[in-house]
Parts: sequence; structure tokens; C-alpha cells
Amino acid sequence: MDRGSSEFEKIVVEDIPLIDVRAPVEFASGAIPGARNLPILDDQQRHRVGKCHRERGPEEAVALGYKLVSKEVKEERVQGWLDLLEKFPEACLYCSRGGMRSEIACQWILDSTGKSVVRLQGGYKAFRTYLLEHLQSESLKSKPIILGGRTGSGKTRLLAKLENGIDLEELAHHRGSSFGRFITPQPGQADFENRLACSLIKHEAKSYSHVILEDEGRHVGKRFLPKELTHYFSTGGLVILETPLNERTENTFTEYVVVAQAGYQAEYGQENGLEQWLGEMLSNVDRIGKRLGGSQLRQVRKLLEQAHADQLKSGSAELHKKWLKLLLSDYYDPMYDYQIQKKSSAIVFTGNAEAVLEFLQTKK
Repeated sequence: MDRGSSEFEKIVVEDIPLIDVRAPVEFASGAIPGARNLPILDDQQRHRVGKCHRERGPEEAVALGYKLVSKEVKEERVQGWLDLLEKFPEACLYCSRGGMRSEIACQWILDSTGKSVVRLQGGYKAFRTYLLEHLQSESLKSKPIILGGRTGSGKTRLLAKLENGIDLEELAHHRGSSFGRFITPQPGQADFENRLACSLIKHEAKSYSHVILEDEGRHVGKRFLPKELTHYFSTGGLVILETPLNERTENTFTEYVVVAQAGYQAEYGQENGLEQWLGEMLSNVDRIGKRLGGSQLRQVRKLLEQAHADQLKSGSAELHKKWLKLLLSDYYDPMYDYQIQKKSSAIVFTGNAEAVLEFLQTKK
């Protein structure tokens, strides 16, 4: 049973589980969000079959594929699919172009259970085309509103309270600043685009009049939005969240020190985790060194290293607030002031968290 592009929206909106039978290397280069990779051929087997196809033709390649995935290997593959289907009977299955691999997988499942599994017509390639079409501004009916504010204002936390908000930082797995990397890497560009497209499709399906996003620009870490979509978002009104410096320092401290250190310690152990975190922070400081200037760079590094030494001795991370506050007031705030001057005509509302939330909740 096949399911064409007319059903792709239902798969996205209803979060229908998906089985991706492509090789791991293909899955890593881009997949449909939420899909589980249960390949029919692993990377080495796929390479051998592809080489055979080039050298000996399609019939020999198919015969080799059946030989490589037979007996115990075949049983293991089929059992993996059946295990997932037992958990999610509505799951659909796809390969690269909806061709032989997904057809064989569905046939093996039918042979084992007597049940048909939905196979995506056109496979990942067709679904990817569908998703890319929904990154075009003409596919969007909701009007954008951009949530701005100084670094540490709590924009992401406020955005999470809005049902019609889309968190670009979450989709890109990056906090959107020079210090925004997580321990685990960002998704590939294709996966970021696929995630964003799915978020927009779900958003449009609910017929909201507005879509609310943070003021990220085109880039979120090393991932970037399509140029036309970035331009469309930039046409939206700008809402400014105002938060005092001390509160912004606390917010930044919680996210970039307390939470981040806990992540590093969970990954590398208590003491080594703090050392790894320090190395990352120093690297981030050095990365903005030219814009900071030599004197400020040395001061920030000194305060960071002093805070680290004190934390190892006393167990308290409080001194980290000194270098964070300095970065906010002397580095990030001047940059924000410069950028906001160029956007002042787009500002439609300014206020504290409570006022901004109340205003944005009227924009559904």
C-alpha cells in the first residue's frame, strides 16, 4: 500500500511513526523528523550492492542484496520492523525513492504477519521535496511577529508559553549566541530544514493568524534559514522584552553555568566535566576576542579563570556572575543597541515579561 504526497501533511500533523530502511549513512545526511532508522542494508552492504550494480548490472546487484540479507540477518531485520510495528501499528515505511528496498521490506513484513504496511510513495526524496516547498514564504498564511530583547532577557522561556510560537533555537539545537553550543552537535542542515518545515506545517494546520519567533536573524549557530523565509520573518512587527541587567545575569548564569556544567559533568564526570566546560567557555571567549578588544578579553578570561578556581575550592559557582555581567553590559548590550536602532521603526510593543506575554497571547 502506498501513500502519496497528499498524505504527507497528515503524517506530519499527526506525528505518525516512520520506519526508515535506508542505510545509516543516508539517514545521517537527512531524514524525516521522528523517523527510526532500521535499515535493510547497512553501510557496508549498501556499498557492495552499489558497486556490483555499477560493474555487473541491476540483476546481479539485486541477487547480491538478497544474499547479504538472508537467513539470520534477514530474520533480525524483519524482527526489528515488527517490534516497532507492534508498538506503533500505524507506522509507515520508506526508503530513498519508494523503490525496491521499501518494497522488499513491506513484502517481508507481509510474509511474516499477513499485514500490509503503508509505504511512502516517492520515499524520502518526495517527502523532502514536500518539506522544502513548505519553507517557501508563499506557503505561509500566518503573519510573523519577532520577539526581541537583550541577551539573557528570557525570550526562549517566554516563547515556550505561547502555543503559536516556534523555537528556532530548539530546532537548531543551539542557543543562538557565541556561547550557544551544546555538548551534542547541531543537526545537519537538511535535518534542520526538515524540522523547521514540519513545525511550520503543524503551525499552519492550526490556522493561527500569527507565528511568533525569536529575533535570530538568518543563522542559528551553523544552521541557517532559507533566504526568502528569513526575509518574510523580518517583515513582522518587533516586540521587545525588557529585563533588568541583574535578572539577565541570573538567567545567563543559570543556563550557561549551572545547567551547562551539569551537562558536562554528566558526560565527563564531576571534576573532568568542569575542566571540559571551562575549556569550552575560554574557547568561546577567544572566538569573540577581536570584537571584545585585547583589554576586555584579558579581563573576561581572568575573571572566568578566577571563578573556576574559586568554584573548585569552595564548591560555589557564584563568582561566574562577574564575567557574565561584564560580557552582557560591555559586549552584548552595545551590539544589541546598534542593531535595534536599525529596527526601531518595526517595534510594535515594549514591556516586561508579564506585559509582553499578555500582548502576544492576543496574537493567535
